[in-house]
Amino acid sequence: MTSVAGSTEDGDRRNVSDAVGVLVLGASTTWSLITAAAHDGRPEGVLLALLAVAAGYAAGRISGALLPVAAPCAAALTGLGLAVGLPHLTPGPEIVAPLGHAGAMAALLTLATGAACCAAWTTGSPALRLLLRLMAVGIAAASAALGSTSGLVTCGAVLLCSLAAGQMNHRGPGIAGLLLAATAVTGLTWAVAGNAVPEGLAESLRGRLTPHRIGLWHDALGLARENTALGVGPGRFGELSTTAAQSLLPDGKPHSAPLQMAAEQGLVGVLLLGAAFCWLLYALWRSPRPTPVVLTAGAALTALAAIAAVGNALSFTMVSVGAGLLAGLATAHPLTEEPAPK
Repeated sequence: MTSVAGSTEDGDRRNVSDAVGVLVLGASTTWSLITAAAHDGRPEGVLLALLAVAAGYAAGRISGALLPVAAPCAAALTGLGLAVGLPHLTPGPEIVAPLGHAGAMAALLTLATGAACCAAWTTGSPALRLLLRLMAVGIAAASAALGSTSGLVTCGAVLLCSLAAGQMNHRGPGIAGLLLAATAVTGLTWAVAGNAVPEGLAESLRGRLTPHRIGLWHDALGLARENTALGVGPGRFGELSTTAAQSLLPDGKPHSAPLQMAAEQGLVGVLLLGAAFCWLLYALWRSPRPTPVVLTAGAALTALAAIAAVGNALSFTMVSVGAGLLAGLATAHPLTEEPAPK
């Protein structure tokens, strides 16, 4: 009876989180079409990203149930391979600072590290667990070899969070901490765009982020203030930004997901973006998987949110698919009983 009751409770949890996800993704799709119709925008990019997240999430749920160890391991190796071959897989500027593919590379490496750590927590074999953790460390080392400093930092953060997750008995405080971290990074990005940070900190950030990126953020915030309700329409930032027009290799992006949503889809777009991230954390919180697996995946997704707050990582479909896939793997219900993490 206890087993049946537990199984029923897990099913109810998944149904609630899935229903919330459908509502959030459906609302995001509808709002992008509304803002596009209002300003003759191009919602294809937003719709493709939403479809990629949904497809990745579904694939993660299925593969995580059938192959709880092999699936995240394969995802980690695939993410590493995509990061290495990224310049040859997507058009656009080379991987050079401050823009280009650097954010997408860091995002893929971060998600790959998270997947490897999730696989390590899932297996019951001490030898295989050690091997998978060494693979996660190897992915972090590959970040340095590929010249991705941000990827090295985020991969290292995921590794540390994964180790710390093994010492936590309750996932609630961990999930709350991840939400707070993502909010802090987003708030700092918004403050930099609005010249609301102390002069000393502003100069330090300007040196790291480059004046060009901050100029794009200023333009995005200015457009958001002028069009708070509906934004200027999806895909139209490049047409209206003076900083983007002065770039030798413009990509039409403000290189900040929250600011792009604010500029192109208004306040509601920002709220829906935040709701999508909160839904992922909520699904992890209600997941039947062990706490270390849940918090490891949450740390990787939070690191991705930080990367997306200061770059254009979410403009790459493979990153959106990877985010959904990792969330699906960490919320799947394996068909076989999982060993208790040690």
